[in-house]
This record gives sequence, structure tokens and C-alpha cells, in this order.
Amino acid sequence: MHEFEVEQSEVVLDAPIIAVRRDVVSMPGGVSAAREIIEHFGAVAVVAVDSQRRIAMVRQYRHSVRRRLWELPAGLLDVYAEDALVCAQRELAEEAGLAAGQWSLLLDLVTSPGFAEEAVRVFFASDLCEVPRGEAEFEEADMVLEWVPIEEAQSMVLRGEIVNSIAIAGVMAASRVLAGEAEPRDVTEPFDLRPCSLAQRRAAQGVTPDMKRI
Repeated sequence: MHEFEVEQSEVVLDAPIIAVRRDVVSMPGGVSAAREIIEHFGAVAVVAVDSQRRIAMVRQYRHSVRRRLWELPAGLLDVYAEDALVCAQRELAEEAGLAAGQWSLLLDLVTSPGFAEEAVRVFFASDLCEVPRGEAEFEEADMVLEWVPIEEAQSMVLRGEIVNSIAIAGVMAASRVLAGEAEPRDVTEPFDLRPCSLAQRRAAQGVTPDMKRI
């Protein structure tokens, strides 16, 4: 099989929470082609399930699509080298006001592999209790938390009401776990898909994002 080697690389846009890199890559047949890649920190999301088989979902405004979307509690892995589970625990508290006694790994996914590095680790959390949420800002100040039965969440996916890809994957995977048809994995499993180029460059520059966006 062909080895796709990077012949040249340059950063063409360097923004607070993303960057755009242009790689010149060797292609089959002895030719080369430029590929623009969105560099990303990676992210985590949480399917938090209570004793009534309801999942915690948030409705958050997303400016890219100019509407509020049904989503899972989630957040960027923008603290350099922070453990993904630690990040997920913090985001669940900040966005849903919840802590969980049981954690497992539900799935890993890449959101737009044609042009972006973003990879997301989705956790399954249960044995929930309430904790202080803290003060929200920006879009999160408008965010609403709702408890949705897992069966209804599946129906919302199929009706086109849940369109966030991370939420769709989490809901459908969690429904199989709750039905006893699948088992989640251990949280210590390596997150090999986690992007590193942007985080490493930011750490070397001593720069951190200036606003929280997920």
C-alpha cells in the first residue's frame, strides 16, 4: 500500500482554538497534492444516565448553523496533556451540574476526517449526583439542561431533531449498552486518535485559548 508522506507543511491560519495547516502529500502515481487540515485540540463528551434511564442533554446555540442544537455535555481538551477523563468530569460538572460515581469509555470518533483532526472521546457515566455548576459565560450562559429518556433520544435522532454528530453517536451507542447488547470499555484505554499538533505548538508558545468553546 502507498505511504502518504508529508513533503512540505505550513500553518496558514493560527486562531485561538483552531489552526489551518497545508500539507503537501505524496500521492499514488508519483504526484503530490496539497491538503488543508484543520488542527484541533480534540474533545470529550459524556452520556450521563440516571436511574430512570434518562440522559442529560443540553441545548446550546451554535453560530455556524445559527440554531440551538441538542448536544451532550462536552468540552475541548485544551489543557495541555490533561487526562481525557479528568476533562470529562470537569465538563459534566460545569455544563450539567453533575458528578458520576461510575465511568466507562463508550466510543471514540473523528468528526470530519476529510479535513479536520478533531477526535472526540465519549464517556458513559452513571451513579449521578448534583454538584455546583459555577458561573457560565458566552453561549453557555444561554444553555439549557434537559433529561431525555434514552428511547426518546433515539427517536429524536431518527426524526432529525438531534443532528449533532457526537450526540447521535453517543445516544445510539448508549442505547445498546442500556439494552444489554454491548459493553462499554475501560477508561484507561489509550486515546490514540487524540490530536497533538495544535496542543504541542500552543504549549511551546506558552499560549492558551482566550475563550471556552466546544
